[in-house]
Formats: sequence, structure tokens, C-alpha cells
Amino acid sequence: MGQSLHSDLAFAPAKVEVEKRADGSLLLRSPMALGACARCVTDWLVDWAARAPERTFLAERAGDDWRRLSYRDSLEAVRAIGQGLLAQGLSAERPLAILSDNSVDHALLALGAQHVGVPVAPISPAYSLMSKDFAKLKYIFELVRPGMVWTADPEKFAPALAAVAARPARLEELSAAKPGAQVDAANAKIGPDTVAKILFTSGSTGQPKGVINTQRMLTANQQMLAQGWPFVEARPPVVVDWLPWNHTFGGNHNFNLVLRNGGTLYVDGGKPMPGLIETTARNLSEIAPTMYFNVPRGFDLLLPFLEKDAALRKNFFRELDMVFYAAAALPQNLWERIEKLVVAEKDGKLAMLSAWGSTETAPLATQVHFHIPAAGVIGLPVAGCALKLVPSAGKLEVRVKGPNVTPGYYKREDLTRAAFDEEGFYRIGDAVKFADPSDPAKGIVFDGRVAEDFKLSSGTWVSVGGLRVRLIAACNPIVQDAVITGHDRDEIGALLFLSPAAQGMTPEAIRGKLTEALRGLAAEGGGSSTRPTRLLVLREPPSIDANEITDKGYINQRAVLEHRATLVERLYAGSEDVIRA
Repeated sequence: MGQSLHSDLAFAPAKVEVEKRADGSLLLRSPMALGACARCVTDWLVDWAARAPERTFLAERAGDDWRRLSYRDSLEAVRAIGQGLLAQGLSAERPLAILSDNSVDHALLALGAQHVGVPVAPISPAYSLMSKDFAKLKYIFELVRPGMVWTADPEKFAPALAAVAARPARLEELSAAKPGAQVDAANAKIGPDTVAKILFTSGSTGQPKGVINTQRMLTANQQMLAQGWPFVEARPPVVVDWLPWNHTFGGNHNFNLVLRNGGTLYVDGGKPMPGLIETTARNLSEIAPTMYFNVPRGFDLLLPFLEKDAALRKNFFRELDMVFYAAAALPQNLWERIEKLVVAEKDGKLAMLSAWGSTETAPLATQVHFHIPAAGVIGLPVAGCALKLVPSAGKLEVRVKGPNVTPGYYKREDLTRAAFDEEGFYRIGDAVKFADPSDPAKGIVFDGRVAEDFKLSSGTWVSVGGLRVRLIAACNPIVQDAVITGHDRDEIGALLFLSPAAQGMTPEAIRGKLTEALRGLAAEGGGSSTRPTRLLVLREPPSIDANEITDKGYINQRAVLEHRATLVERLYAGSEDVIRA
């Protein structure tokens, strides 16, 4: 597989400039200069309201139909909301906090704040709805001290609102304001350094960090994206998306891509979890996207629907130009299942693309703008963004610099100082390697989190990221995620979270499947640092209060190991429930 996909989409040439330094580090840059960037995000809205006023900008499910809002009506609502926020005394020092899932109203409120220079802090609903102690929510409110709080569902969020002693605003009252000269004057003051958002990321340990997102970051990032993918300007994108706006992937990359290029965003109320993935499937059976974005977990749960439902499959692929995955490595078995469907439905005519970055890089730092035959490659540096690859423990630690990079963490100068090196490069914490060391233009490959890798008692380094992907693929389809163990021990082990595919299987069948996976990995050869020898299935799902998981389903390896230290000990003590080859 891997050679059957093809696409006639317009891409930037696959080129990269490499500078070798005396200290062994490498600097990677795109040969493209960064083009002119918009002044602020809502300038795009103003522009499209004039150029295509009747075109649908935002839509969401309303019973059996869709609520649709045009660019013209969206701009009118955004200006009114901006006026309402100013009348309530919101400002750069008094941000707007949003406790809510994605919705048209959420989008209008966030854009209304940004239009008048008020930072918006969209806070993960998981901190309100999945948490038991509200500790992270309380910390965020103490740090941000918002001038206003809004939620689409005050009743559902009532316990969380009570925990932070907040009274939610009413959108109807804000929308009723009559915009005038005050709105225009506030908008005119917005510049590149104006704070647009405060996005919270959990990191490996401790409390959430408020990443400052400036207007420069957001508009430069979309210019970078368009220069790598010129096709986004040729056909207004139609996107059906569930990815949460409190994260940079959904809230910056996808939302702003649609807005900058005059597209239409259908808010998907589904999520990649049993009971909600069905909503996503229903939406995709009605709306044919031109671009589709997801994380590996999302593809894992959506693929069975696409494979079984011919009508859904036909509609999904009908207008589709590209499929995009990011935020975590896509197991090769998922790539091949998608590829098989593309070959059957579109004769292989579709681009499989990816990218890499973080909340601190808005998020795009590298982008795939060329054909890749398999999962793993994360692209080349985007225009205007430089990567520094620093040798570290046998790997290349990557650092980032450019107009897309955050100036720092909100009200945390200590974290900001620690995040940047002496040359001003952001220490993102990831490692990369070249897909082809003899040809850098073939892109770089994600090589794991530097902090996750460890040494066995033999002194041999274990590359956690790559091993995790191989293990999940070997256990396909019954393992959702794996946490790799073995620091200062003789053997590698893993704690496993099972996928929905394991439901209905007997414990004996699960054990047999996992034993077979261990034997298969052993048969591939390699030393003790390349494969696990023991597995333990976790019965309790990952805990958001313990920082083990985000609401997008990403597993925090370090947090799981710390929170479940007794289970790690059981794994190596030879308990009866430990699975060995």
C-alpha cells in the first residue's frame, strides 16, 4: 500500500534550506518568504461579508435540519456582541471566559470579543463536566479573572459555575446592543500584538498553562498554511468538524482556515466516543466535506461506519479533496484502512496530509505539502518559521521560532523564561528525524517526546513514541492506547487501555490476542529496547482530574505512570493478570 493515492491539488514545492552549525545543531527553513498577513482575524469576516454576503459561514444541527448563518449575518452579530461586551466593561485586562462545547453562538461570541480587542479564554468543558473537584477550573479563573463568563447550557454547567462563583452572561442581551462608533474605534486599535485568545494546555505535570495567542500568531499561521496549500484559496473549504475550540487544532487551525478562505464550517456535535460518534456519522451522511480533519482516535471510531455504510461512504468521499490527521501519530493500519476506501470510492484520488505544531505555535510549524506514501511524516517548515534541531540523548530535539510562536504564558513569566532558549527558540519538547537522511526535502518524522523517552537498566534508550505506535498496530483493533513502562528496569512493559472493539470479547480472547501481538513483535527481531515483553490491561478509564487524558482523548504518559505507580509495580511483580509472550 502507499502508492495508490494521487492528487492534483496545488501544493508548494517540497523544498527546505538546511544550515549545519559547528555545535552539531541544524537550522531548517522554508525557501519561501512569508507573504503579507491580515491585521486581525475578524478582518477576514469583514472581507467575506462584502465579497460573498449570502454564503453560509457557520451551521449547526437543528433537529432534522441545519441552522445556517451567512457571512453578512455573522458580521452583524459579531459587531453587536462586540458592542455588548464593551458596554459591560470588558477589555484586554478583563477577558471573556467561555465554558461550552462548540456551537454557532460560541463562535459569534468569540469573534465578537476578538473584534473589539477583548481576549477570549475558551476553557475545556471537561474541567467543568468530567472533573470532580474543579481544581483546574478554579486555578484558571484565579489566573485569568475574567470580566464575563458565558455558557450555552447554564443548567449543565451549574456546579462548575458555582465552584468559581460565576454568574453566566446572556447572549440575547449582548446581541441586542446597537453597534456604533465605539466598536469601530476598538477594532481600529487592534494590532499584531493584541491578545486574541488565552488557550490552556495541561502539559506533562502541574496546573494548566495559559498560552497567549496574539493576532499576529493567528493571521501569520493561516498565511503560512495557504502558501503551502494554495488549493485552499481556489475552492472555498467545506468542513464538518467536532474538534474543540478550546484546543488549537480545532479552534485555530480549522476554524480560521474556513474563515480566512471564505468557507463553510458545519459544527459537528459528535465526538470520538461511543454514543457520540454516531452523531458524526449522521452529519457526514448529509454534508459532503471538501476537507476532513481528525485525530487518530476519531478515525479509529469513524472507520467502522464508513466501512459498513455504503451511503455514508459515498457522501463522505463525494467532494473530498483531502484527509488530514494530526496531534498524535496515526497507526499505519488506520492509514491503510482509509487508503482502501479511497481506492474503492475515488480511484485513489485524494491527498492524505498531516502537520505538526502545538498550542504555542498557533499551531502550524511544519506541514505536509507533498505526497507521502505512509503515516509518520510531519512535513517541512512552513514559510517564515525556523526549526532548530539540537542533538539530545541520541535524538534531535526540535525548537521553533517565527511569528506564529507565542510571546509566552499568561501571567507566568517564570514559565515563559523556561520555555525559550538563548536564541529565542521555543522548546517544544519533541524530537524529530529525517524521513530520508540523504534527502531532507522528503520531510521530517515525529520521533517522540523527549521527556517520555527513558533508559533501561542496561543504559539503552527506549523511544516511547515509535514503540507505542508499533504496539497499538500489533494489537489492532482492540487497544485504544498504550503507556510504555521500563525506566531503570530490565524489560519494557506497557499498560493498555482497550478500545470499543474489545467490548463483547471474553477475557480469554483478549489475552490470546495480546499474547499473539507480543509474539509478533518478538518475531520482528531487535533488542530489548525495541519491544515490550509484558502487558497489563487497565480496568479504570483515564482520569482527567489526575491529568491522565485531555478531552480530545490524548494520553499523558507521565501522568498515567505517576498516578498508577502501584499497577506498574504489579506489571513487573508477575501478577496473574500480567500478559507475557
